[in-house]
Amino acid sequence: MKIISVRENPEFKNRAIKYFQKSWNGISPKIYEDSISHSINSKNPLPQWYLLLKDETIIGCAGLITNDFISRGDLYPWVCAIFIEEKHRGNTYSSILIHKAKIDAKEFGFNNLYLCTEHIGFYEKFGFRYIGQGYHPWDEESRIYELDL
Repeated sequence: MKIISVRENPEFKNRAIKYFQKSWNGISPKIYEDSISHSINSKNPLPQWYLLLKDETIIGCAGLITNDFISRGDLYPWVCAIFIEEKHRGNTYSSILIHKAKIDAKEFGFNNLYLCTEHIGFYEKFGFRYIGQGYHPWDEESRIYELDL
């Protein structure tokens, strides 16, 4: 298993863009193309985009961003777009991506990590705790979780 930071490995940029677009096809493809492309030379530590490789094949992804389209702009950074290929689920591979986001967030000087999701009981296994509801621009709400670093 290997985690690739797209910022540290810009040669993965196009593969990362395609993978995020495929994995999260309900989101405008321009979002990932623009964010990943600009993250490579950003003056700020965020955003970060990660790929999880198994035998050089991408099997998962995640991001570390300033806001996950949620009303709580006072909270950041957010781990987002966590995705594991269906045939690889159940092997705790998402924990590898979350761990990388935790390490980087702490290195960047943050004390907490956030995520928004509809899943109940999954992210608690990694130490996240529910702290309330947040609201998306498309008139939906999500559960917000926080993790102390």
